[in-house]
Amino acid sequence: MTSTQARHTRRAVLQAAIDANAHCHDADVDLFFRGDGEQHTTWQARRTEALRLCAGCPVRAACEELALRDGEGRADRDDMVRGGRTGAGLATARTAQAVRLAAAVDADLDTEGRLLDRLTVELSVAATADTDRTVKGRRVRPAQVQEQQNTQVRTLAAQIRQIRTARRARAGWGVAA
Repeated sequence: MTSTQARHTRRAVLQAAIDANAHCHDADVDLFFRGDGEQHTTWQARRTEALRLCAGCPVRAACEELALRDGEGRADRDDMVRGGRTGAGLATARTAQAVRLAAAVDADLDTEGRLLDRLTVELSVAATADTDRTVKGRRVRPAQVQEQQNTQVRTLAAQIRQIRTARRARAGWGVAA
């Protein structure tokens, strides 16, 4: 995957490519992060090894893209390697690509995710709505309003549960609710 392809790919696809093909999959995660109080020379040697491993990785661009979208790395710290870049390199790239990254992160909030967010807000509103209602100047019995609200809450909760279950299954998490 090239950098250009990675930039135009959704988060789930990038993550799946990394999970399936990354050279670091079997490597010790500590290789990529500087330990607390670790001497610079020790870290420098490990950082070089990590960068070398990343350089030959077929999904380096996907890993870098996810790191940028996740906001990883800081300009003032040399404490990590991801996607073939140091933390400072990621911070610099993130600043230079801020507009593009904002659009990519927004695109990652897929339609289904937006629907899930909207349904969750609707559920919250329905669950906390006042039962004091009037229709055409006549007061509606609170028990009748409560029954309608309960039905709406159950319907919204079922829709949310269905979406979450499908998303979990696609992500390989099983079907636990």
